[in-house]
Amino acid sequence: MITEIVSFDRTPGMDRAEMVRDAAGTFDRWTDFPGLVRKMFMRDPDTLATKGIYLWETLEDANKGHDEAWLERAEAHWGNRPTLERYDCFLILENPGGKITECAEG
Repeated sequence: MITEIVSFDRTPGMDRAEMVRDAAGTFDRWTDFPGLVRKMFMRDPDTLATKGIYLWETLEDANKGHDEAWLERAEAHWGNRPTLERYDCFLILENPGGKITECAEG
């Protein structure tokens, strides 16, 4: 599996409620997107820093989700180009219950 961190800055003056509405506007794209296991939306409450955390089945799936066309649309929408960090997620611990999943290499 691949854990991907997508980082960008939000529009100055955008409050949390606006961020929630903006993020919710992406649900149609990401719901049932092939290979996407989980997506989380995060922000630093004191800055404009915003992150999307994605868990993908494979690197190929991540590449399809965040291809050049997506990066260009994101840059046009937020005014800055997101950066992508990708990691091989090899082990997951889930609570409650402590379920442990060893992941295949992404």
